[in-house]
Amino acid sequence: MAAKKEKKQKPLEQVLMESCNKLRSNMSGINYMYFVMGLVFLKFASLKFEKRREELLNSEDAFAVDIPSFYTEKNVFYIPEHARWSLIKDNAKKDKITLEVVENGEKVKKDFTIGMLIDNALQEFENMNEQLKGALPVGNYAKSTLPASNFASLIGEIDKIHEDEENPMKDLIGKTYQYMLNAFAIKTADEKGEFYTPDTIVDLITTLIEPYSGKVYDPCCGSGGMFVQSYKFVESHQGNVNQISVYGQESNPDTWKLAKMNLGIRGIPANLGKQNADTFSKDQHKNEKFDYIIANPPFNLKDWRSADELKNDYRWAGYGLPPVSNANYAWILHMLSKLSVNGVAGFLLANGALGDTDTTEIRKNLIKQTKANGQVESKIEAIIVLPREMFYYTDISVTLWIMNNNKHARKVIQDGKEVMLRDRTNEVLFMDLRRMGFKSADGYTELGYDTDMKLVKETLNKWQSPEWKTLYKDIPEFCQSCTLDEIKNGMTDKKQKENGTNINVPEEESLWSLVPSKYIEFIDHDLDINFEVEMKRIQNEMKELLREEKESQQQLVDAFKGIGYGIE
Repeated sequence: MAAKKEKKQKPLEQVLMESCNKLRSNMSGINYMYFVMGLVFLKFASLKFEKRREELLNSEDAFAVDIPSFYTEKNVFYIPEHARWSLIKDNAKKDKITLEVVENGEKVKKDFTIGMLIDNALQEFENMNEQLKGALPVGNYAKSTLPASNFASLIGEIDKIHEDEENPMKDLIGKTYQYMLNAFAIKTADEKGEFYTPDTIVDLITTLIEPYSGKVYDPCCGSGGMFVQSYKFVESHQGNVNQISVYGQESNPDTWKLAKMNLGIRGIPANLGKQNADTFSKDQHKNEKFDYIIANPPFNLKDWRSADELKNDYRWAGYGLPPVSNANYAWILHMLSKLSVNGVAGFLLANGALGDTDTTEIRKNLIKQTKANGQVESKIEAIIVLPREMFYYTDISVTLWIMNNNKHARKVIQDGKEVMLRDRTNEVLFMDLRRMGFKSADGYTELGYDTDMKLVKETLNKWQSPEWKTLYKDIPEFCQSCTLDEIKNGMTDKKQKENGTNINVPEEESLWSLVPSKYIEFIDHDLDINFEVEMKRIQNEMKELLREEKESQQQLVDAFKGIGYGIE
């Protein structure tokens, strides 16, 4: 008898698509998105729990199968009996579910609907795991008007979720959120990219700043995807994730909950503050300094403070007051204030921040600030323009900023090895990646890890090296190293020589522009065209078009003549 073929598990996207098709007509997309999150969370947490439980049962620690500490030591949530997915799955089609529960210290029998059972499971889950307090969507299910048959159908679809080598779930909650946006075409205030940052962009940031150990911070952490990718970076480079401490903050209450779920399900301990809160007005990590900052702040956030609020805040001291009309530089200065002595930050901003006229003074102080001792403090390491269409629901090109609190010569860890960096206090590296990348199956631009990202990282590291003059090279339409004087003048010395000019803009009159196209050499590809050859090609094409047109005219004349209505 032939062996029964094992049923192949479905990837997350297919599971969500099939469940969406069944539930679209019963609730709005945004409500369904949060509704399904709780179930996906329970299912995936149960997968990890059952795997650990099986390990214990088949080991010398079988006695500890119901001891929570034997789960938490492996970054796995211990799940109480009435919170396990198997209980929900087995009762999904029942109208009435009777369980024996403990109330007021006594065991009693209690009836549940499937919605009540899910709410109870989420509540017990929270009670058992402090990290999830206030994070799970308790109360959403019992009050739902979803028909019982659709409820059972949804649970059946979610039950098909499985993680294996073919279907890894790197950022479960973020991936689910991304899929929901696509499936329901949800347009929210998060559409500019600040909620979910595509993996390829986070991979680039972590590849460049290399958060191997220390404190990692995100002041607007969204669903926590930045932290997930940071952990993945350390794991993929044979690092020790236990040497990383994660801190974050998020103002949106629903997003804050999703972040706690996302990090919790990945076994990533994180301090996201006691509650959701605005980073500017209620910094929940005020006395902390961080070795790495990875962030994707809301682009061009307006009215982030009132006209009289935070005017004398310590974060702006020595740099200037960020305008009420746009929070871009408020985010920059906030992050700078949080960096440790040797801290490095990688963050995204809209391209407008590169040359806004109302932030010139702040930008100047970030690029070149002269201290009382005459020493120049330069915080901007690199400015990297990314390709278009990397984000969901917006095709804008954005910029990755690398900010370094110590650009002086010192030793750092690169690719797991200790290396020496040169002093770059008088320079900034510009890169333009808009000619890089490829279209994914979903139609978005991605950067190749072993091609594009590798080239960008090698370019940055060569530029930082003490042997940079032999290792690094300015490349037209890709990269350019600029001195602070060149940035002040808004033009490279090479361009000045080509133009026969000797422009020397006073510091107080400079725009201190960080727009890469002002410095990276542009090649006029029209000059590569062989005019004589090209004109002959066009001439031949025109001859062929005219010949075809004459043939068509003659065919028309003949057709009318054939029916007795000549038109000549």
